[in-house]
Amino acid sequence: MVHRTRNHRHLFGDGDPTLVFGHGFGSDQSSWRTVAEAFAARHQVLLFDHVGFGGSDRLAHCDQRHSSLEGYALDLLDLLHDLPPRPIVYIGHSVGGVIGLLASLIEPARFGRLVLLNVSPHFIDEPGYRGGFARREVAGLLAQMDADYGAWVASLAPVAIGADNAPQHIEAFGLGLHALDPMIAARFARLAFYVDCRSRLTEVRCPTLILQSTQDSFAPVEVGDYLHRHIAGSTLRLLENSGHCPHITHPQLVIRALEALLSPPEDRPATGPRPAARVPQPQAS
Repeated sequence: MVHRTRNHRHLFGDGDPTLVFGHGFGSDQSSWRTVAEAFAARHQVLLFDHVGFGGSDRLAHCDQRHSSLEGYALDLLDLLHDLPPRPIVYIGHSVGGVIGLLASLIEPARFGRLVLLNVSPHFIDEPGYRGGFARREVAGLLAQMDADYGAWVASLAPVAIGADNAPQHIEAFGLGLHALDPMIAARFARLAFYVDCRSRLTEVRCPTLILQSTQDSFAPVEVGDYLHRHIAGSTLRLLENSGHCPHITHPQLVIRALEALLSPPEDRPATGPRPAARVPQPQAS
């Protein structure tokens, strides 16, 4: 299938349900590798790159199809059509979570669960809503990207990863940004930073786990609360870490949260539901 190479598909592991990991802006499937490999002994795992990122076929970028996040959602559904017709668990980071959410609205039968990691339905502050950025800040961010891509990368990477996290993660994230085609990156960045899918949240019907970092400059805690209030039956878990990419900087936090979700019912602790359980950082041994 053409889309297997278009999206640089990697399918490995064995077991149900299949776990599909979607990356956010500025990274690729490698950002999920540590988390995904922790589940490959018990689950089939699908990793892929959005068109324009990682090892994807950048010539497959289509101005019409990829002018909206719905086009990327269709790419994801093409990949799912290669799998057995059983519901999958989709784990999406940031705008990758939005893409999965939109795909679940197009073909809900394909999705057994959604996991949204630091996902924002809208990054811009509005009356009665805190997205984390003033509209002028987003416009300035994108203008800097157009004017001086290298300086933009240097300023964005520490904020995305979290300046107090390991320098190698900041450096690797910056190198990933530098590797992008600037034209495709600029188009995708505008889709990501101007996204507004707030009106679609009430349409989500599959069980949804919201994983929200306690200190994230891109998606403040209020964003996780908003998703939780507007997605019926969702669960919110707070990850005690800084930065927008805990699957890169603190993968064990994400692994623990997913293990709690995927463990058989008899293995889960017999506790009542809580609106926002916390997943603390593992203590050093």
